[in-house]
Amino acid sequence: MSATNFSGPVVSAAGFTTGQAGQLTDIAAAYVSVTAGHTCTYADHDKTLFLADAASGDVTLPVVTLAGFRVRVVCGFAITTSSGVISAEGDNISGTLVVNGATVLAEVEDQINFILNLAEIGDYVDFVSDGTKWIVSGMGGAAGSITATDPA
Repeated sequence: MSATNFSGPVVSAAGFTTGQAGQLTDIAAAYVSVTAGHTCTYADHDKTLFLADAASGDVTLPVVTLAGFRVRVVCGFAITTSSGVISAEGDNISGTLVVNGATVLAEVEDQINFILNLAEIGDYVDFVSDGTKWIVSGMGGAAGSITATDPA
């Protein structure tokens, strides 16, 4: 087969196939590094939020009425200050987390917490709004690394 008949992807000198430059930009826009807290807006839909330093701060979810809104929060650093993911309205976070192999239920909670010195890099929680509540699922490696609370 001659080079002129080849119909596969074209690889540039940089090692990216044709069209990947735009795709790489899209990937970069799909995450947020949280280093001093973050208040989510509609623009954060479908993003991954990385707790990115020792004192990442809290993440506040947008109004729960944004049905279909989803975001993933990932511990991306060995945090030394607990960080919470807080509902803007409170009392509307429910779901199941698996923490060190144990089931942790969230039942009409205000927040999900990544606990200092216990949360590990890679621990995560997914949040999805059904329009009236935040439904969560996630995984933490160490016992007590992720908790669900209603500190009201």
